[in-house]
Amino acid sequence: MQVDNPGHMEQLRRVFGAANRHRMAIVVHMRANISQKRPYGATQARAFIEQLLPVVPDIDVQVAHLAGTGPGYDDPPSDSAMAVLAEAVERKDPRTRRLWFDVASIVDPNISVANAALVAKRIRQVGVGRVLYGSDAAIGDNLRPRESSAAFRRLPLTEAEFITIARNKAPYLH
Repeated sequence: MQVDNPGHMEQLRRVFGAANRHRMAIVVHMRANISQKRPYGATQARAFIEQLLPVVPDIDVQVAHLAGTGPGYDDPPSDSAMAVLAEAVERKDPRTRRLWFDVASIVDPNISVANAALVAKRIRQVGVGRVLYGSDAAIGDNLRPRESSAAFRRLPLTEAEFITIARNKAPYLH
């Protein structure tokens, strides 16, 4: 779906509204397609905050892959989207009150020092208490859980931050 297409946005609003009415959490893959080169970045993240989050005030919404796709986090459009979301959380935008983020497959063994620092920055911006660890599907080129965990532990986070993330549980699983 393309959030800049009014028809697509209306359909998304209907789906989000139905999820809210039925108290069904949403996990959203914001960066669903790279190969078709659809617009993606800050503009789409702002549309998500302004047009979709107000429709779901009563449910949790989880943004997969820190707004990227994985594997890895070397995708500037994804980070520009994540920056908008993180800044909204930082300034306590009430629409982000029930927003969660997962880090599934965004760190690989070859992550650059700069990207590792950027991921750590985004995690801290949203708060480690809102970050869910995941390893993604262990198929194809995706890392297996043990490898994914080892790669994730390469981030420049403190041991306390790693422990908090490891203990976080998606609220819809309670």
